[in-house]
Amino acid sequence: MKLLQLAPIGALIAACTAQELPTASRSAQFSAYPDRLFKTFQTSCEGPGETFLKIDANSYECREFLPPDTTAFLILSYDGSPEDLPQSIMRMTSTKTSGGYRVDARLFFQVPQKSGATVEVPVESKTLDKALSALYQAMGGSPT
Repeated sequence: MKLLQLAPIGALIAACTAQELPTASRSAQFSAYPDRLFKTFQTSCEGPGETFLKIDANSYECREFLPPDTTAFLILSYDGSPEDLPQSIMRMTSTKTSGGYRVDARLFFQVPQKSGATVEVPVESKTLDKALSALYQAMGGSPT
């Protein structure tokens, strides 16, 4: 996902100002609707094998096919179907709050199974959490 490539730019912007380092988080509070964040998210999801989806008025996804070795690992580990390949999914959701808008990000692998069901395998990464926090801060949010 190109979103992660934009995160160093956000970190540089944040580093150029006198402030504390943001808390590593997948959530942030914004005083107004974070339209610029969601436009950046959409723009970062325009590469080969990537698909941007608007789930509803408050949720967006970037879906990406995985490298062959990761795909094979997920299929074998989670009884996946080779006819319907696993994808990496980053989902951003905004929720109206009394102080503005809260944005939450989730990253997971979605593995379609032979039975027809799907398994969501969460991705945990402190590096990703720090990059998201820097991006949130660069876009005017406060990581929570």
